[in-house]
Amino acid sequence: MHRRQLLNLLLASAAFVLPFRVSATQIRNARLWRSDDKLRVVFDLSGPVQYKTFSLTAPERLIIDLSGAGLSGDFSQLALTNSGITSIRSGHFGKGDTRIVLDLAAPMQLNSFLLAPQDGQSHRLVLDLTNATKAPLHIAAATAPLIASVGKAHLKRDIIVVVDPGHGGKDPGAIGSKGEREKDVVLSIAQLLAKRLKREKGFDVKLVRNDDFFVPLRKRVEIARKHNADMFISVHADAAPRLSASGASVYALSEGGATSATARFLAQRENGVDLLGATSLLSLKDKDPMLAGVILDMSMNATIAASLQLGSTVLCSLAGITTLHKKRVEQAGFAVLKSPDVPSILAETGFISNPRDSQRLVTPRHQQAVADGLFEGLQRYFQKNPPVNSYMAWAQEQKKGQV
Repeated sequence: MHRRQLLNLLLASAAFVLPFRVSATQIRNARLWRSDDKLRVVFDLSGPVQYKTFSLTAPERLIIDLSGAGLSGDFSQLALTNSGITSIRSGHFGKGDTRIVLDLAAPMQLNSFLLAPQDGQSHRLVLDLTNATKAPLHIAAATAPLIASVGKAHLKRDIIVVVDPGHGGKDPGAIGSKGEREKDVVLSIAQLLAKRLKREKGFDVKLVRNDDFFVPLRKRVEIARKHNADMFISVHADAAPRLSASGASVYALSEGGATSATARFLAQRENGVDLLGATSLLSLKDKDPMLAGVILDMSMNATIAASLQLGSTVLCSLAGITTLHKKRVEQAGFAVLKSPDVPSILAETGFISNPRDSQRLVTPRHQQAVADGLFEGLQRYFQKNPPVNSYMAWAQEQKKGQV
């Protein structure tokens, strides 16, 4: 099933499951207007609310999830013509939460914030959308000298990190002794990592999935390639033959054999995931086993070396947060993702088959700590190896100039 069809099905089914639930906060109305540089959408609320936003591609969508909120108004009166929004959909999901989906004609950048009641207005959620490909505004000659140096920074590109939560949908991944599912744990950690990356200047992040749906191996390849990723990191929490196996580990590609029995086992186990579907998208003939859909098949030695360096930095960061299963980056003959120029690693955040690991992995506090550790590791890597023409490279040059 296509991802868009799956999302629509989930929204529709959730709406039938929870049609009469009373929520603490109601979404009463929506308003929309345009200015020269942005489109503003305002949702009027009956009270305060917690929310999160994320984007999906193919097709382009912006998702707004409001916790403990119901919908009492509708969006049919909004004039969407030439707004960049082709439609607005909504539905219930979870325990009394509401999801709003903005279907977009093209990618748009989102800035969102909440406003407290004032001047007769109720609580409001404000979405400011700008064209992601809009040309920079012309600057008056008198002001140009003042911002010349700063302007150069704005012209530098972001480092693009593609974060891949393993498994999803019909593929739950490993299952813990109390029913803990790998796909749920890694989605939470990946979302926290993406949120942290978005807050850091000079980074842009794309999630392979931001919901519970299945992504075929070849599709993961396409997402990384489509976004011209500077780095690919897949997040897992696998099972091992021995219940005593515990701790975090990091994997990269090997063009030869596996560096350990565990690496070989995980490669063989995860590779079978794609047989759940999408076999028409990817033939596994004459290909070495690999953790399903998560590590790029990097034929270039330079890219493998970069992946090992990246993995080592990330592993070092994780060492301060959790125990390590292996103190070095492991390798195996992974051959699923076909991008030979993207440094790529798989981070095993722990073994869900281990009772102690599993208990920690489902804890929000530990998930946040792991996400922070992953971020710090990749940030340190890019500080040492900033991509050409990136903001990070520009910032590093400025530091050198001040020494």
